[in-house]
Amino acid sequence: MLIVNLKRTFRSGFISFWRSALVSLASVITITVTLFVVGALWLSSAYLNSSLEAVKNKVDISVAMKPDVAELEVLDLQKKLERLPEVKTVVYSSREQELADFQKRNEDNDLIIQSLKEVGNPFGARLNIQAVDPSRYESVAKFLESDSVSTSAGGTIVDQISFKKNIVDKLIKIITTAKTIGWAIVLVLIFLSVVVTFNTVSLAIYVSREEISLMKLVGAGNNYIRGPFVVEGLISGAMATVLALALLYPACIWVRNTTAGVFGGIDLVNYFLGNIIQILLLLFAVGIFLGVVSSFLAVRKHLRK
Repeated sequence: MLIVNLKRTFRSGFISFWRSALVSLASVITITVTLFVVGALWLSSAYLNSSLEAVKNKVDISVAMKPDVAELEVLDLQKKLERLPEVKTVVYSSREQELADFQKRNEDNDLIIQSLKEVGNPFGARLNIQAVDPSRYESVAKFLESDSVSTSAGGTIVDQISFKKNIVDKLIKIITTAKTIGWAIVLVLIFLSVVVTFNTVSLAIYVSREEISLMKLVGAGNNYIRGPFVVEGLISGAMATVLALALLYPACIWVRNTTAGVFGGIDLVNYFLGNIIQILLLLFAVGIFLGVVSSFLAVRKHLRK
């Protein structure tokens, strides 16, 4: 008996879905737009995180040592920095390497090259420090200004600290703001989607109001009446999932071509194809939720009248 009822429910829901084509189309479009935005948020979140990670990898503290500082003292400071929990990597560049890099950058300037030959090597060794997180650079900079980097004679071995604090602060604000806006968009979108889908399904119920009234008069139970509309919601959610997934792929191609050479980060198309199963499951779950739950609530409201 249960199997017979299920077959009848699915058959009635399928027939009703195509019979009310315009109303069903409105429901599918509404859910498709919602799923497209949800998928876009997923992809943009991955792209933004990747781009921010690329920017973070380019931000560091550059510490220039005094020219007369011994190499052993610089290497000792490097070991101290590497032991700090805030530090991810420390790259050492010798005096000779600094001179060679400067000469290469100014190889077309004969005056500078000639001056260097006369005065010798004016550069000290350099340490480039990368923190585990942008918010940790402040504490690393304070360590470099402390007595921990002093020589045995009491002087400091550091000549100059180049710390682009403004870039780091802006980066932290971008990360925080992006997360806040992302969550806000998701919450607003879920609310609007439920409301719009609920109203769309209510319209479908209104179209079938005479049929529902007739079934109630002959003693049909609420589950018997509700079933086909829930199936319609399921069909709408499944169709919207396919459409949203089909729209996301060309959108990824457009974003990749538009932002080529402008931002760092992942190849959005490759990421989409590599995670298509997870994205499909996410959209399908959200689509079924919107379609089925909204249909269930709409029918429930009507059956109470």
